[in-house]
Amino acid sequence: MLTEASVTSMNQHWSSSILRASMSSLDQDQCLHPGCRDKTTVSSDSSDTRELAKQPLQGLKLASHAVLEKAQQRGRLKCSKCGGSRMFFCYTCCSLVGVGLQEIPLIKLPVKIDIIKHPNETDGKSTAIHAKILAPSDVTIYTYPCIPEFEKGKVVLVFPGPGAVSVQDMMQYLLDRSDSRSHDSDEPCIKRLKSEEVQGATHTAKNLESGTTDEAKGSESRVFPLQSVVFIDSTWNQTNKISTDERLQDLLQVELKMRKTCFWRHQKGKPDTYLATIEAIYYFLKDFHEHYLSQEYNGEYDNLLFFYSYLHSVVNKAKIAAGKC
Repeated sequence: MLTEASVTSMNQHWSSSILRASMSSLDQDQCLHPGCRDKTTVSSDSSDTRELAKQPLQGLKLASHAVLEKAQQRGRLKCSKCGGSRMFFCYTCCSLVGVGLQEIPLIKLPVKIDIIKHPNETDGKSTAIHAKILAPSDVTIYTYPCIPEFEKGKVVLVFPGPGAVSVQDMMQYLLDRSDSRSHDSDEPCIKRLKSEEVQGATHTAKNLESGTTDEAKGSESRVFPLQSVVFIDSTWNQTNKISTDERLQDLLQVELKMRKTCFWRHQKGKPDTYLATIEAIYYFLKDFHEHYLSQEYNGEYDNLLFFYSYLHSVVNKAKIAAGKC
């Protein structure tokens, strides 16, 4: 029978194991972003309790993490495809390891996601794989220099920069570009829509998810120009090569200016508004849902953070146990 001491030892071993497995290059002197502490790090002080309620990884509507807890207890297993030693999923093969497909949440997104991954980005560090596993039918990962051919007026690039617009303003910019191209080509232009009409019209995108009439689909193609959203998966010091690629230059840039990262690898010298890939995808879709699907957000995409939130908790606890925070 296990003693209390042996259970404690095993828990420490599991935390250390997953920390090494998924975050092998975690900076040794770096603590988690102060606004992203796990519940176990918060004292009973009332001010800490109020701060906890504001933290971005709290209050998420997530599927149970029990399956990940069990997988963590079993330890790392070999990927059936490549033979690599993995925990939860194989970041090389984009496949689950030690976890069944029916045991994780699968998410349908309102728009396609294209991720351009830097060839030097370490697979094991990337959070892009989370999106691919959790929303497989709507997420595609390309390794640079492979970039698909985008229809410029119907695709946006989520990346900070001087010319970037907010998610709130994005659709009007796309409609303006559509109008401009229609005038230049002497084609019948799409009627300019007021901002409130844009929001009402894009509600048809939600109808597509539930399978509606051909009329609704035709309406969507006319007034809902966004086809896909592009994200760059790379360390911030390596993003310039991809972001300046001429194939992406004509895409409207969108910036998530009001969000702060909770990533345990927050890079020194970079602002905390520079997000991990899965964070950027999640926050973009949340804003998109609220501003363009004409519906109150009710946790529809929270499960995109299913792996991320669990790993965040494990890393946090392991660093506290090691006295590194």
